[in-house]
Amino acid sequence: MEAVKVKGIIISDTNYSESSKILNVLTKEYGLIGIIAKGCRNLKSKLRSVSTKLTYGYFYINYKENTLSTLLEVDVLNDFKTIKTNLTKIGYALYLVDFARQVEMENKDEQIFNILEAALVKIEEGFDPGIITNIVELKYLFFLGVRPELNKCSKCGSTKNIVTISGDSGGYICKNCYTNEYITDEKTVKLLRMFEFVDISKIKELNILDRNKKEIDTFLESYYLRYTGLYLKSKDFLSQIK
Repeated sequence: MEAVKVKGIIISDTNYSESSKILNVLTKEYGLIGIIAKGCRNLKSKLRSVSTKLTYGYFYINYKENTLSTLLEVDVLNDFKTIKTNLTKIGYALYLVDFARQVEMENKDEQIFNILEAALVKIEEGFDPGIITNIVELKYLFFLGVRPELNKCSKCGSTKNIVTISGDSGGYICKNCYTNEYITDEKTVKLLRMFEFVDISKIKELNILDRNKKEIDTFLESYYLRYTGLYLKSKDFLSQIK
C-alpha cells in the first residue's frame, strides 16, 4: 500500500492494546480520520513523542477510507512549546481542537482545519488566546448553519442606526427595534463584523480593550447557548481557568 502525506493536528489519543494508540486526527485533506500508531507507547518507539494530542505536522500514513489508517512517521511543523507550558493557553487549545472536531462532524470543509491551524499558531506566537478563540467561534457558526446577523438589524432588517448586539435576538439591533437589551460599546459592534471576515493567519496585532473583549465573549456565549446546543467538557475546563 502506498503511503500518503497529510497535514493534520491530533485532536485526541486513546490507548490501544499494550503498546499502541488510536489517534483522531483532523487533516486538511480528508477531514477527521482515525489512525493507529502501532507500538508508539514503547519507550524506544520513534512515534512515541508524536502520538499525543496537539501534535501538528505532516503525517505519513497508509491511508484507508472509512477505517483506521496506519501511522508511519510525522514531520512536526510546530511543537507548540509555549502553549504546552502555559495552563491558560493549554485550556484554550484543548477547547479549540475539541470544538473543531464537533464542527467537522456537522460540516466537512477544509476551512475548518485551516481556521484551527491558524488559531493555534497565533496563540503559540503570543496573541491573546481569548480573542483568537472568539474569532474562531464566530467563524465556525457559518459551518454550523447558524451564522449571526451582522449586516443589518436582526429584527427589522435595517442597516441604519445599529446600536447594540444581542445573542438572544441573533445579532445586530437598530435604534428603532431596541427594547431593553444591554447596550454594547460602538467598537464592539464593529469588531464583531471584522472578526467574521479577518484571516487569522494574517493578523499582525490585536489591541482590544477589556470591555470590548468581555462584550464579545458574552455575546458569543449567549448566541451559542440559544442557537447551537453544543456542549463541550473542554469548555467547562476553560471556564474554570478563565
